[in-house]
Amino acid sequence: MARKKSGIRRKPRSNPRGRLSVRPEGYGFVSTAEGEFFIPESRMRGAFDGDLVEVAPLPAQATRGRFEHRQTGGRKRAARITSIVERAHDTLVGRYEVAEPFGIVVPEDRRIPYDIFTLRNESSHVPDGALVSVRITSWPTCHSAATGMVEQVLGFEDDERVMIDLIVASHRLETEFSEGSLAQAAQAELGQDDALASGYRDLRSRFAFTVDPTDARDFDDALSFEAVDGSCSGAPRGAVARIGVHIADVAHYVPWGSSIDLDARRRATSVYLVDRVIPMLPERLSNDLCSLRPDQDRRCMTIDLFVDARGRVVSSEAYPALMRSRARLTYDEAQTLIDGSRKGSGDLPDVPNDTLDQLRIRIPSLSRIAQQRASLRRERGGLDFDTVEARVVLDDEGRPLDVSLRCKTEATQMVEEAMIMANEAAARLLSGNAFPGMYRVHEKPAADDLEGLLPIFQEFAWFDASLEVPVLVGDPFALARVLELSRNRPEHELVVALVLRSMKRAVYSADCDGHFGLASEAYAHFTSPIRRYPDLVVHRMLKAFLLGRGERFDQEVSSISWLAEHSSRMERTAERASRDSQEAKLVELMESQVGKRFSALIAGVATYGLFVRLPNTAEGLVPIDSLGREYFALDPVRHVLTGQDTATRYRLGQRVDVVLTAADRSTRKLTFKLVADDQNRSKGRKKLRQRDIDRAVRHKQGKQGPGRGQPKAGEVSRK
Repeated sequence: MARKKSGIRRKPRSNPRGRLSVRPEGYGFVSTAEGEFFIPESRMRGAFDGDLVEVAPLPAQATRGRFEHRQTGGRKRAARITSIVERAHDTLVGRYEVAEPFGIVVPEDRRIPYDIFTLRNESSHVPDGALVSVRITSWPTCHSAATGMVEQVLGFEDDERVMIDLIVASHRLETEFSEGSLAQAAQAELGQDDALASGYRDLRSRFAFTVDPTDARDFDDALSFEAVDGSCSGAPRGAVARIGVHIADVAHYVPWGSSIDLDARRRATSVYLVDRVIPMLPERLSNDLCSLRPDQDRRCMTIDLFVDARGRVVSSEAYPALMRSRARLTYDEAQTLIDGSRKGSGDLPDVPNDTLDQLRIRIPSLSRIAQQRASLRRERGGLDFDTVEARVVLDDEGRPLDVSLRCKTEATQMVEEAMIMANEAAARLLSGNAFPGMYRVHEKPAADDLEGLLPIFQEFAWFDASLEVPVLVGDPFALARVLELSRNRPEHELVVALVLRSMKRAVYSADCDGHFGLASEAYAHFTSPIRRYPDLVVHRMLKAFLLGRGERFDQEVSSISWLAEHSSRMERTAERASRDSQEAKLVELMESQVGKRFSALIAGVATYGLFVRLPNTAEGLVPIDSLGREYFALDPVRHVLTGQDTATRYRLGQRVDVVLTAADRSTRKLTFKLVADDQNRSKGRKKLRQRDIDRAVRHKQGKQGPGRGQPKAGEVSRK
């Protein structure tokens, strides 16, 4: 009898792929089309943060109890990395340590646990302890270390500006423009006559002005306002005002495929660091020809918005134009005009009296319409997150002096609402005419992400049980109600952060799929083409629709999808770099405050301690061993840490007093200890003393409990 064929050819299994995100603790996550996987530290297979990897899920029986991830409540499926498809890093930044015959580079990024070995005789000029950039020539394996070559010496850790240089290098941000790009920018001209001859409208007689932060260097948007009457001025029926949003005409100076365009395309965004701006465009454009400076003619793309008495947009019109700003205002100056302060009693702009009179008429009117627009958006399900932006103030030498907290004001709301209206109008114009475009898309949050909010909110007395199901299904009105109920409470800042964290990330897309957070059916970024490449794409598409398609139109359209993905990725990189730079200087600022007492908010709980947030937005860890002698158990669902002897509870949103014990600028970590109140401390001492007495009695009687005094299952030892 013939032997049965044992080998049967099967269809090869396709494992999911995704980008690896590594946490400082050593573990990581991979988001794939099949969901997000938890990657234990022992299953990384030499992968670095950001690598494109292929993963294989681990069997449930093999992972139970071994790879528990408490920060997600153990809900993520565990997987192992089977292969590295694409490396995200070819260079790293780290500290150079001499160990003859090698020079070892220890990465500054704590998420990368692999040292890079270089030959000392190839970089003998590099001093021990220097911060360097190293190019990787071979990657780590189970049997060999990573190797590389030193490319650049950046400086030493005690240099004031070198830490930001490290962040720039670690995120691989481009800081130099190509020679071709600089040459094209130098040759650019305004060309007023050519603009008017080619169909640009002349708006130089219209009263327009800019409103920006005090430290702004480029002004890419301006506003104008006029009251209208549809019966006699040619305005649409029902319109009572015309709001003009005028945006720098960057597309005129950056044609598709030019050297400037290629540089801008790679960068995709300007990067705003604590001590510098890395612009998307050369300064000749970003700070000159494309900056809407007062009393200078500038090319622009204008969208006129006609609104009725309730603030609803009756109609809109887009067109290229030639304009001239009459005044440059800061947000503080605009707020003073909204408040109605008289000259000399507030922070008024330094402009001629007739200009000031015009501003006093227009600014309050625009602010009233902005408040109407915000109310209309809330009525249709838009979410309003009143977040606080923190910026570290530096001296001329780059040393931190203070923290400036920027909150939403009527002035910032005025500009924000005008920009939202213009962005919606641009998106409607393209999508409504089935014309190609790039859109800002924000999907509805997933139920799995919202489910984790309920146990936390249930800890607060103000949370209404009737909101549980609507919150779980992502009802925007229920989420808005949660934000409103928590307002003016100590935990409001935390609630805002948790709701934001549960939201999906807004991305760029060639498809117009709406914006959940703004409750907008069509939304695009149009108002900042100096600093965002997607806005430049939208300008080009609008021009093609209004003025006719250019020779390379088909090429531009076919590139929109990958440009949207690239822009989304570069936006995340820029945000991380900006956040890292602020954190670096914030920790440096806190070095002088070690030993000082603060009131803090518990922003996270873990098996190893509490994460606390100070009023200046600085965050740090209260280690578990500083909480006392007792054992603490973590409830990962409700995010509560409970002492097993004193029943002391620490939960998200709770106010605690802490003392700063350490500030390490090299790791950008702050460490605190808790300042317990006398009553809790006394209560804890009594319970601990009684426990010790009971244990001594049991020991004497030979009846000591199981495990010889070890913590019970589920408890976390302070040791």
